[in-house]
Amino acid sequence: MNYLAHIYLSGNDDNLKIGNFIADSIKGKNFLKFPEPIQKGVVLHRAIDQYTDTHPVVKKSVTRLFSRYSHYSRVIVDILYDHFLAVNWKNYSQTPLEEYTEEFYDLLRENKSDLPKAVQKFMPYMFRDNWLLSYASIDGITKILYQMNHRTKGKSNMDLAVEELEMFYDEFQDEFTEFFADLINFSSEKIKELNQAN
Repeated sequence: MNYLAHIYLSGNDDNLKIGNFIADSIKGKNFLKFPEPIQKGVVLHRAIDQYTDTHPVVKKSVTRLFSRYSHYSRVIVDILYDHFLAVNWKNYSQTPLEEYTEEFYDLLRENKSDLPKAVQKFMPYMFRDNWLLSYASIDGITKILYQMNHRTKGKSNMDLAVEELEMFYDEFQDEFTEFFADLINFSSEKIKELNQAN
């Protein structure tokens, strides 16, 4: 899953949200340098990633893309699934997506000095282009895929994946819906487990 899903799956716990959001910028055991509540968010993030990578429904989505995008297919599916979360946001939250994203950006601003340097570096671009809200539109997904392809120096061709999104839109959406219900349950149980470990 990508940024929006990881934040959402943290529930209402701000420390979990921060840890879950910054996890990709923290290698190995470096997360132990952070306060314990944020450590839990990193652990949650890694558990979500592992669960996602082994889920049969996700594998179905990945397989649809694999012949064209090879190992980048998993990254593309993460981004596409965030699109479907954003599009169907009202099914998952009573807080409008615009309001939810602004509250999260405020949380990052308030805690900027405690975030990894890599996160601090991309935050201005995230705010400027409103990444989390942009997932809700095809244009936004197109831009994100273009940026991801640029990061791979054009090797991934990820910018072309909007073609598959439009071609198999219903299939991807159905797979997301089925998988995300399982992921919500998994994440909820993982959070209970982390909190009981105190």
